[in-house]
Amino acid sequence: MPGPLSIALPLVLAAVLIASAIAKLRHPDDVAGWAELGVPAVFQRAFLVRLHPWGELVLAAALVLLGGVLGAFAALAAAALMAAYLWLIVRAYRRAGDASCACFGERSTVTLATVVRNAWLLLIAAASVAVIWSNPIFGGAVTALGGEDWLWLIAVAVAAATAILVVWSDAAGRTETPIAAPEPARAGGEDDLEYIRIRTPAVPVTLADGTVENLRTLASRKPILVLAVSPVCGSCTPVIEKASDWRPILPEVDIRMLSELPPGNHAATDHSEPQSLHDEGGYLRQSIGDWGTPTALLLGADGLLAGGPVTGFTAIEEFIGDVYENLHGSRPVMPAAVDSDVR
Repeated sequence: MPGPLSIALPLVLAAVLIASAIAKLRHPDDVAGWAELGVPAVFQRAFLVRLHPWGELVLAAALVLLGGVLGAFAALAAAALMAAYLWLIVRAYRRAGDASCACFGERSTVTLATVVRNAWLLLIAAASVAVIWSNPIFGGAVTALGGEDWLWLIAVAVAAATAILVVWSDAAGRTETPIAAPEPARAGGEDDLEYIRIRTPAVPVTLADGTVENLRTLASRKPILVLAVSPVCGSCTPVIEKASDWRPILPEVDIRMLSELPPGNHAATDHSEPQSLHDEGGYLRQSIGDWGTPTALLLGADGLLAGGPVTGFTAIEEFIGDVYENLHGSRPVMPAAVDSDVR
């Protein structure tokens, strides 16, 4: 005989999954968001991001309409999903910085309240596994519903507690400033007044050896001077050739080539350390502003853009000299310059 909790808990869990799925469909996440949250690289796929809310809806329907052994499998799947969410949230919370998640659509900062909310949802999912057996195998909680007042009181109490935790955690984590950052000031122009430091985009990039890294996390280990180049861009050739000469001048930063082609047998792939970066989706360029090649920008270890972007060989070499002067108080002796035009 179905009890109050065997009906209430699967319904509450299903309601949470439906709310989450609808919010994700209204405010879709992307691969970069999954990378920032710490989703394992094997799951960082655009099609999985798109399918994620639909999977939550299917799981919610199973929790509502199935009982017995089928319902138990659905509840186990929900518990596994909630455990994975909690694992990601705890890891993000323990990392330094201001990690965020799009758990309920709009991106918000991960806080202790987010951790408590997800732990509560895991508890509900685990409890559902234990009680959903008693619901009819076909029809589930919907078929088992009765009209007892005390049943509805329990259901309302559990639903209210869940809603409070969801709203509380999102309110605590949501930033008051808009996510879209202002366009950074460009270096080298007479009209530039003040350089605006925007956050380094937390986008996935692939190293030459195939390893996928979060660009913001990678830059936090050591500042990166990115050289955006293309192997089919004639004006990029001198930049690619001079990269190895510039590295000894600025040992304080990693000078890495960036290509929107996958790693391969082309000039923009560098297997020596620091390895080249490969951004097949063009996420970095789209996050900061369209640029031609070659272009350089400096990513600070504090998670903020520290300089650039500047475009063209001459501008890049001057930019490197500026970075050196800021660090050492004098201009460096540069390798012989090569005339080059922007693509």
